[in-house]
Amino acid sequence: MAVASLSFIVGILGNIISILVFLSPITTFKRIVKKKSTENFKGIPYISTLLSTSLWTYYGLLKPGGMLIVTVNGAGAILQAIYVTLFIIYAPRDSRVKHLKLAGIFNVGFYTTVVLITFLATHGSVRLTVVGFLCAGLTLGMYASPLVSMRNVIKTKSVEYMPFALSFFLFLNGGVWSVYSVLVKDFFIGVPNAIGFVLGSAQLIVYTIYKNKATEKPMDKLEEEGSTHLVHGTVEMATYDKEMKKERSLNKMWSLPKPTVSRQLSFQKIITKSHSMNVNSLPLSDDIENQAENLVNGHDR
Repeated sequence: MAVASLSFIVGILGNIISILVFLSPITTFKRIVKKKSTENFKGIPYISTLLSTSLWTYYGLLKPGGMLIVTVNGAGAILQAIYVTLFIIYAPRDSRVKHLKLAGIFNVGFYTTVVLITFLATHGSVRLTVVGFLCAGLTLGMYASPLVSMRNVIKTKSVEYMPFALSFFLFLNGGVWSVYSVLVKDFFIGVPNAIGFVLGSAQLIVYTIYKNKATEKPMDKLEEEGSTHLVHGTVEMATYDKEMKKERSLNKMWSLPKPTVSRQLSFQKIITKSHSMNVNSLPLSDDIENQAENLVNGHDR
């Protein structure tokens, strides 16, 4: 009785966390609807999750006491159907056709085939086992599908296309349903969710490593920019040198010519002689005036 009560509580907790997992892509699809483009987001995870939740709903209907499985996966199937529809609407033409075909093949064709074959060809525990194996395999696919996003994160060094909320709740979801599987002794629920717990942990580690890389420039990019700065500096220095040479040329054009060596020596002798003359040797003002008058009279004649 205590184990049944505990399993019910854990199952309710698992329902809450799983629904949060199913709701986590809402921000992604708000962005898709706002921009009217799927950008680099992948649609395959939503198609695989839709198939998985649909089959788990069927499994819950077949399993005695599986109502908690039905409720959570039924809600998940409805949400995933909405996501797939929105993705197909806003995807580019080629991608739209591709995802429409995939959704038709797996979510309609494959699911209908499984239900018909297991319902008509198998009975009792065999039917439950067959559906259980299919559900376990698809759940692994649901948990492993974000590995594509992890590859993109490592390649681009950006977590833009791997939402943290989805990775975090997948981590919690795998852990809670693993505990639930132990309590109810359900191998089909336990194995894929235990693996999902490990994969969710890996996604969180990758997110932690690359979450700040978007604001940091790679070293080769910095080196490239540094080289550009050096080139610009060289160009600026060359321009400065040319301007300096031009300015010197202009100064040389407008400046007086330098005296020759002989003129410099004569000028030095004059300076030396002027320094050696005393006051008496200098011409008087009267003599200067007489010399000036003689020059004027001579000019008049």
